[in-house]
Amino acid sequence: MSYTVLARRYRSQSFDEVVGQEHIARTLRNAIELDRTAHAYLFVGTRGVGKTSMARIFARALNTRDSDTDGDEAIARAIMAGEDVDVIEIDAASNRGVDDAREMIANATYRPMLGAYKIYIIDEVHMLTREAFNTLLKTMEEPPEHVKFILCTTEANKVPATIQSRCQRFDFRTINTDAIAAHLASVLKNEGLTATGELIHAVARLGRGSMRDALSILDRLLAALEPEQTLDVDLLERLLGLPETQVMNGLIGAFAGSDPAAALAGSDELLRRGIAIDQLLISLADALRDLMVVSVCGPGTGLVDVTESGRQEMAELAARFDAAALVHMIALVESVGLSMKNAISPRAIFDALMVRLAMTEKLADAAALLQSAPASARTASRGSPAKKA
Repeated sequence: MSYTVLARRYRSQSFDEVVGQEHIARTLRNAIELDRTAHAYLFVGTRGVGKTSMARIFARALNTRDSDTDGDEAIARAIMAGEDVDVIEIDAASNRGVDDAREMIANATYRPMLGAYKIYIIDEVHMLTREAFNTLLKTMEEPPEHVKFILCTTEANKVPATIQSRCQRFDFRTINTDAIAAHLASVLKNEGLTATGELIHAVARLGRGSMRDALSILDRLLAALEPEQTLDVDLLERLLGLPETQVMNGLIGAFAGSDPAAALAGSDELLRRGIAIDQLLISLADALRDLMVVSVCGPGTGLVDVTESGRQEMAELAARFDAAALVHMIALVESVGLSMKNAISPRAIFDALMVRLAMTEKLADAAALLQSAPASARTASRGSPAKKA
């Protein structure tokens, strides 16, 4: 049998299994129980946060009111597999034209064959053409009583206001790191595998709010796992080319110590391990951001995603910086990252950045000293004006 990726195997199958969008699941379930469902819904959110899964779960609940019967169980399985005749899933990215919309609308006049409703799930609906939206609008204004629309999009601003005004809108949040980590731990347990807490947390954080992205990263790790090998952060860093934590902390320590030579040596070590410059800049910006938050909010803040074992080390490192200096350093990394693509010598620009970051505290002290000096001293430091002949 062919392998099924984790993101599909562990897709939520019911409202109770939804992770990170419990508020939406509860609202939709109540609407069904109270018989107050609308004819059209708009699910908005970034990728991998459960929009399509929620659409299938909602469609399943609408068309399988009596889940104890064998017939309803078969319908439920077909809906969740995307194979039910009454629940039509359409990818607007590849079916975006007016002819596709007309065909869909024409078929909407026919009553459902098995369930109570004919349900259209239109993914990436913002990709429809203007003409296709106009065609869809005519049916959404006065839809047949047996038809319901569930529109999913990552870019709500591209969906016409006339369409949005006829939908109940639900905004899907990015899933927090702890919720993703808990789900990953459950998946690993079901797979009969163990992993360190640091590894699970690191994968969850790399998902950046997307459960699907986190599960995809975990899939790559499992594919790379050799017999008797441990699922740990070292494997993750080698596989994805991420900077090793201790080396990255050493690099930032060189910044704190105003040691340009150590900063160049540390960054060179990371590059020689095969880490791309752009990836290193991303990781560096994230690390500096965490230090800035800890510096401003304190070590116990919940605004940084870090294990308890790493929190103390982060607090000690943050204490070596001034918050204003960290803000400036993040801005420098961001500026260089944006200009790197057009640089004639990316390595030269990168090394210059490392030296500049290591000199931030010294330059800040010099600027503060000059600012506090008397006006006459500042004038003298710039040189006396030349006398007229």
